[in-house]
Amino acid sequence: MIRTYDVVIVGGGAAGLSAALVLARARRRVAVVDAGAPRNAPAEHMHGFLSRDGMPPADLLATGVAEVTRYGGEVIDDVVIDAGGSADDYILRLERGESLRARRVLIATGLRDELPALPGVRERWGRDVLHCPYCHGYEVRDQPIGVLGGREPGAIARAVHLALLLPQWSEDVLFFPHTMALSDVERAHLDARGVRVLEGKVARFVVDDALRGVELSDGRTVPRAAMFVAPAFRADDALLVALGCAFDDGGWVITDPAGRTSVPGVWAAGNVADPAAQVISAAGAGSTAAIAINADLVMADATALVR
Repeated sequence: MIRTYDVVIVGGGAAGLSAALVLARARRRVAVVDAGAPRNAPAEHMHGFLSRDGMPPADLLATGVAEVTRYGGEVIDDVVIDAGGSADDYILRLERGESLRARRVLIATGLRDELPALPGVRERWGRDVLHCPYCHGYEVRDQPIGVLGGREPGAIARAVHLALLLPQWSEDVLFFPHTMALSDVERAHLDARGVRVLEGKVARFVVDDALRGVELSDGRTVPRAAMFVAPAFRADDALLVALGCAFDDGGWVITDPAGRTSVPGVWAAGNVADPAAQVISAAGAGSTAAIAINADLVMADATALVR
């Protein structure tokens, strides 16, 4: 037997759980299907979320699950492997064999950070190898900081941007171009911000119980207490593709301000649609999408009754 819901939300992060909370409180039958692999799991604490600053990410999610279930929402520990159908009759197949039917679908599956293939990066990711000054800059303030360059097209611009931001937190910021070639304009901007450029290919991040520095291919080791990198962002958007949603030239799903995609009955919220979204803005996007979904269901029901 297939369980039927008003809304099935795929992804139980900040966006998905916020949407579920709004919909459950609106007395919709809602289920969240979550694979249990949040993007920010390596981080010990999250920051910039009003009233939740410094909370471990896992605690936020546990609190969210408790709130959603308190209002009758369901949270299913599983993976959606396929989705299809149309508005009022979407079918989502789960990895463990069950299928769910939904009138509306919200995809909040987030994104993956593709990290540079250097020893030491993944081991310290989210601790002292970082990607967001707004999330972690205050915690490494006034310490020796480095920024890693690279070849990934989107990451190149973000790496320079990171280096330009970080002097707000430390006077000792080094930029390691690594495999990228800086333009004269980029060098001028970095120099104007007091960021020193250290040429040479990076061989590895030196790590024991914490990050200790950066080793270059010529054998030099440069002490650093924290390194910022700009990973390539890859949306976990396989379900949006399967559902036939339109994407922009950059490969990101196209939505309206409320998260509505090009496919009737399908919404997207959080990092799967907006790679720049922080936890607090992802939560807001989920809430906005939920209100729009509920309004869409109301109008669909009213129209059917009139007919």
